[in-house]
Amino acid sequence: MKAVVLTISDRCYRGESPDETGPRLREMLLKADIGVAEILVVPDEVEKIKTEIVRLTDQVGVDVVITNGGTGFGPRDVTPEATDAVLHRRAPGLAEAMRLGSLAHTPYAMLSRGTAGVRDKTLIVNLPGSPRGATECLEIILPVLDHAVKMIAGGQHRGEDDGDGGSNSKAV
Repeated sequence: MKAVVLTISDRCYRGESPDETGPRLREMLLKADIGVAEILVVPDEVEKIKTEIVRLTDQVGVDVVITNGGTGFGPRDVTPEATDAVLHRRAPGLAEAMRLGSLAHTPYAMLSRGTAGVRDKTLIVNLPGSPRGATECLEIILPVLDHAVKMIAGGQHRGEDDGDGGSNSKAV
């Protein structure tokens, strides 16, 4: 599995602040045996976010794009809108699980507008911009990333049989 971490931050893009979240997410992905092709930084601009996600999915062909930043209520927080604009299918369970799991740590989790979904054969997941929030959310979804990527590629659901007449097979 190959992933890209996409940090969305005006200040990091302009070089005014270091990207602390992207490298932490990369480290977590590598520890989970997920290859990280690169960490990229783009500003909080819908068109630039859309363009980068489309490039990564359609040209580079990574399995997972993990974004961080731009998921709150601020006027420049536009990551969910940019992501939704390029998705082919939504995956609301991932975003719901992250919000629910994060509520155990902070009531502010309910203010996250992050989304998740699929474009062609790539899973795209929005995480918060703070290092703590982003790593907590990634920890919540890490156990299912491998299975999600296999499903997107056409694999069977866990527990499905191989067509030999088990309880999950369909009658013809």
